[in-house]
Amino acid sequence: WKKLYLAHHWPVTVCKMSANDCQDPPKYWTIHGLWPDKAEDCNRTWHFNVTEIKDIMSDMRHYWPDVLHSSLNRTHFWKHEWDKHGTCAATIEVLNSQKKYFGKTLELYKHVDLNSCLLKAGIKPSSSYYEMTAIKEALTRFYGVTPKIQCLAPEEGEKAQTIGQIEFCFTKELQLRNCTAEKGGYNPMSTHLKLGTEELSVCNDTLPTYYPSEVQ
Repeated sequence: WKKLYLAHHWPVTVCKMSANDCQDPPKYWTIHGLWPDKAEDCNRTWHFNVTEIKDIMSDMRHYWPDVLHSSLNRTHFWKHEWDKHGTCAATIEVLNSQKKYFGKTLELYKHVDLNSCLLKAGIKPSSSYYEMTAIKEALTRFYGVTPKIQCLAPEEGEKAQTIGQIEFCFTKELQLRNCTAEKGGYNPMSTHLKLGTEELSVCNDTLPTYYPSEVQ
């Protein structure tokens, strides 16, 4: 693989996509995962072991919660992320254990600090629309790179899309880089975000965009 995606999702939109037991989703961007761009399930014998991340558990619960299953034993989401993506990311030394993979993802999340960047740019959850180009420009101005922004397409009869996920790309040296896909490039997200029938896809620059403050 060549780059990593650090995916943040907006819990309110995740809940809107699914009829699961989303109770009171966090009102801040949380971690979806850290994904190499070209591999999945690289080492099926390397099983997830939650005791390896017990030192960072309070941060994991806060910044990387299982938004859809808040009340259940919470490790299933992390196990999925480790099995599918962590075992692939582990080919570089800085991510080559569960402790390093989850710990470094938390570090990158705090370093990017998406929540406060959006607030500084005056972009906050609201019942009115945003222009997607304005959100993109604010992020690119702040970070100096182009992230990948994904939305839930408008429902029948609606004209606005709903922002759901913001991904930042990193090199193997964990430096921020542009997320622009090479032509015909692989899309590791295609299987990721199907919840029921709803699916996130790259946002349309011309559609008005919701950044919802609560699940409708």
